[in-house]
Amino acid sequence: MGTQTFIQQKFAEFYEENATKIEAPPSIKQREFGFMVFKENIMVRHKGFSTVDALRSFMKENAPAHAYHSTAYYEMPEEKMDNKGWLGADLYFDIDADHIATKCKEIHDSWTCKDCSFTGKGQPDVCPACGSKRFDEKIWPCDECLGSAKREAIKLVDMLTKEFGFSSEEVDVSFSGHRGYHVHVANEIIRELDAGARKEIVDYITGVGLNTALYSPETTSRAPAETVGSALGDLGWWGRIAKGAYEFLLSANIKDLTNLGLKERRANEIISNRQAVLNSWKKEGPWRQIRGVGKEELKVIINHAVESQSAKIDTMVTTDIHRLIRLPNSLHGKTGWLKISFPTADIDSFDPLKTAVAFKKGEVTIYVEKAPKFRLGDGWFGEYEKQKVELPMAAAIFLLCKDAARLVD
Repeated sequence: MGTQTFIQQKFAEFYEENATKIEAPPSIKQREFGFMVFKENIMVRHKGFSTVDALRSFMKENAPAHAYHSTAYYEMPEEKMDNKGWLGADLYFDIDADHIATKCKEIHDSWTCKDCSFTGKGQPDVCPACGSKRFDEKIWPCDECLGSAKREAIKLVDMLTKEFGFSSEEVDVSFSGHRGYHVHVANEIIRELDAGARKEIVDYITGVGLNTALYSPETTSRAPAETVGSALGDLGWWGRIAKGAYEFLLSANIKDLTNLGLKERRANEIISNRQAVLNSWKKEGPWRQIRGVGKEELKVIINHAVESQSAKIDTMVTTDIHRLIRLPNSLHGKTGWLKISFPTADIDSFDPLKTAVAFKKGEVTIYVEKAPKFRLGDGWFGEYEKQKVELPMAAAIFLLCKDAARLVD
């Protein structure tokens, strides 16, 4: 049996047993569905279903590698795009570890240039050997990059509930099944927002267009030694900037400050007066003037605070009013893991490498070309290179889906 046939067979077995767990989006008759099929390795779009049972039957019969539904509502979802009749769209955010700088990528991610065959670690913009931008990449999820994506999702949920005013019942979070999270806002008012309005939401969340001069401290007339700026208790970006600066200065050292572009002498002044500055923020704060440290240095810290407090989202997903999003409780063809939805209250304790594991029975022998060390559930596997191993089904399916291994007869 070929590797792809084996994966498809296991996907088919899973859907045969678990199709009833597939969740259909609200107003299923107004949704477009799309599927990546194993056999032809092509995307089939413009599918429609009138009932959740029809959708589940399709999943059982076809066992796709990937399954999606539209974020949009349409009059005629099975028509071509120009004829669908757009009625509105839910608000979705996608957070992917690919868009977040983490040191782990230099350890477990690798690439090969398609033009000159040069190889390297991490995720380059261009090949250092020939300048090409075409790569074959091996992208792996790990606790560090998944944790970074979760932290961004927590920041985003915090903004949506505390600053946009959505209730926790209107916001839900999903693990995507690979390296990130989806955040969905279900609110009828926002369905009618066009791409431009959604771009305004994106800009707020990412901190784009903030005039940091407005958040810079100004010396008060009554107390020249005291300055007034954003405070820890303030709402919106005023409070976020104060929080980001406070958390940074709480543990920053000289090198951290000079890495931002501050001169060493100014950095020393900040560190020497650190406690006085932080204490002032707990009162009316947050800015207490430091000898030798002026507005320019504070602006640098403010800019760093904006970067740290913004949520790293895929902006195209939110602004695209015709977007397809992965179907809840469906399998991800690149990992064999599940897309899992859960309440926002559970995000801190959620462990995707336990909860999203789909294949929990059996073992299989595979030949692994190359794979880094990885965790699934409570077990650790690898690293492997050019070796035959017998693994639990979940670990084997993961490596096969990652195209890092092949089935051994």
